[in-house]
Formats: sequence, structure tokens, C-alpha cells
Amino acid sequence: MPATPAWPPKSAPRLFVPGPLALGAVVSLDGPQAHYLARVMRVGAGEVVILCDDTSGEWAARVASAGKRDVVLTAEELLRPREQVPDFTLCAALLKKDRFDLVLEKACELGVRKIQPVLTRRCVADKLNLERARNILVEAAEQCARTALPEIAEPVKLEALLKGWDAGRALFFADETGGDPAAPAFSAHPGPAALLTGPEGGFDDSERDAVRALSQTRRITLGPRILRGETAAIAATALWMGLAGDWQNAETVSNGAAT
Repeated sequence: MPATPAWPPKSAPRLFVPGPLALGAVVSLDGPQAHYLARVMRVGAGEVVILCDDTSGEWAARVASAGKRDVVLTAEELLRPREQVPDFTLCAALLKKDRFDLVLEKACELGVRKIQPVLTRRCVADKLNLERARNILVEAAEQCARTALPEIAEPVKLEALLKGWDAGRALFFADETGGDPAAPAFSAHPGPAALLTGPEGGFDDSERDAVRALSQTRRITLGPRILRGETAAIAATALWMGLAGDWQNAETVSNGAAT
């Protein structure tokens, strides 16, 4: 007796679309998304695509038609509600474009709720294309089967970030001059939390003093080696997610690339 095919198929493409989705909702896609489905993935009528709307969750949708310029789908089943994301903000100093792209991608994969780019005196870059950044986050979320997109904020100067700091949120400061070991510090203050990492040249003395002066600051060290800005942001985020985030209760995703 042949095995029952998996529902939805593990090979089904996955896309974020404007919402909200609902049972029976008809979604018409054009532009790059239609090209991806029709020309790259070669989906046809009757096939299944996974749709997410960053509001209701993840849906199995059936292709009604796949033309040269548009693909029309109908939402058939809610597979998962929108995930509950740990209250963790990554405050990463702006880096060179390719390196900050990596931070964006991996922060999304790791489960960050919000990314706050920070401008410091030693930042090499001083601008961020928000539309491009959002596209990177969407692509990463589609790949790793997230149902909630991370928020990406406009870059803000360090002074402004500290001035408007939320009194109820711990700020873990990756201080290259030393601090408490990161693992026990994360375990002691699980959330709401944020992580501040520096630029290519590190923080200068006045910036370091200003961060330390904030009562919510928890100075941490990320080990005996000097880490690049992107490595520090990614490694520390992964450690926080493992100790205080949602990794301990993570469910296996059976209909996407992650397992």
C-alpha cells in the first residue's frame, strides 16, 4: 500500500504575502513572486504553496492558476498560528553592507523580534536601505520557516538610543574591555532584553562610559578572542536564544527546510 503523501508537501514553496489571510481567501501575486513561482519553481494549477502573512500565521494555499504574469491561489488550511517571538532586540552597530546583510539574515533565523541598527563614532557605514533590509529579512524568514517577521528600525545614534531606553529592558553590552561571562548573565536576566554590539573599530571611551552609566546595562564578555562585529552579534544572539529564548521549547518544522 503506497504511503500517504505528506500534507502539505515538504517541497512546497514558501512566501510572505500581504494579509490578513483567512480560509478561502484568494491571493493574486504578480511581479517577482509570480516569476519565482511560475518560472523558477514551475508550479501549476492544483499545486500547493505555503503562504504567511505576519498576522494570522502560516497557510496551505492551492494554486488556482499560474500565468505568465500572475499566480492566483486560494488559502485552504491554517497550518500554524503566528509564532510567539521572544522579547529580544538586537542593537547592532551598523557595519559594511555585506557584513550587516549577514547580521540581518542570521538574526532573523535565530528568532530576534526587533533589529535596531545603531550609529556610533567608529561606524564605517552611516546609512541603511530599509527596503533592501526588509527584503533580506523576508527571504530569511521564508527560508527558515518563521511565521513572524522581525521588525527593522531606522538607524539611530547611540546617544539617542540610550536617552530613550526602556526602563524595564536589560541591555547586554558586549564590552571588548571585559564584563561578566555572557551565559550566566543571560540566564539571570531572560527578558525583556536587548544586546548591544559594536562596529568594526569598537566603541570609543566616551561611548563606553555612556553605555555603562545606564542603570539597565549588563556588561558581558564574549570570550577570550576579539570578534568581528557580525560575529559578536550572531554568536551572542544564538547564546541568548539557547539560554533564555525559545530554543528549549522549539517545535520541529515539518513542512519547510528546517527540521
